Amino acid sequence: MVTAFNKYQGTGNDFIIIDNRNNGFNPGNSGLINRLCDRRFGIGADGLILIGALDGYDYEMMYFNSDGFRGTMCGNGGRCAAAFALKHSIAGNSQRFLASDGVHEALSENNIIRLTMSDVKNISKISGSYFINTGSPHYVVFASDLDNLDVFSEGRKLRWSDEFKPGGTNVNFVEIQQDGIYVRTFERGVEDETLSCGTGVTASAIASVLSGHFVSAPVNVRTRGGELKVEFEIRSDMITGIKLCGPATFVFEGMIET
Repeated sequence: MVTAFNKYQGTGNDFIIIDNRNNGFNPGNSGLINRLCDRRFGIGADGLILIGALDGYDYEMMYFNSDGFRGTMCGNGGRCAAAFALKHSIAGNSQRFLASDGVHEALSENNIIRLTMSDVKNISKISGSYFINTGSPHYVVFASDLDNLDVFSEGRKLRWSDEFKPGGTNVNFVEIQQDGIYVRTFERGVEDETLSCGTGVTASAIASVLSGHFVSAPVNVRTRGGELKVEFEIRSDMITGIKLCGPATFVFEGMIET
């Protein structure tokens, strides 16, 4: 069977996206998904997104890590899914879709996608650093001289540490700068540093305000793949009104045999 795909990237976090409203692509074929995401023997991507039909929503977003298995919410992937849905007339400028962590809304304005993220209710500190679930679990470590940090080595140690067993965690290293934060992320499932991580950027922005480095949102975020902005409101019992704002760019399209 021949299946069409698009390649998208959001601040360097790249995805294969397939319109699967006809259920032609088997989401259980983890081996195929892993091969498609392989950068030497496949298309190459940090993850794969299936767009499915779902009553009551514009679509359902199913996200898979590059290891071939279902992942938790992906913020950059959500923005790319919204851009894909707009391009293919699946939804309009204002969208409502379901992902693994619940309902999301996306608004496209001037080539920027403003993606509503899930409220954050449980925030803890582990070994002095924030652990925040923004649809995916993230450990946020403040650091200096971030460009010279071995993110792969240090991130992998924390990703598999006993505190986060059995599922592990994503790890973000954050440098405070005058006009915002600089973030580098080690992603579980990818098992490497990615150029950007939307849920990680969101967790890092929240941690930078909770720690007193900034008075309030929005927080400007720089990643190795580009710039994002995170909006949110801190209440006594939750972080709400969270929006991840940034670009989502079409790269190329093609056909694959599945």
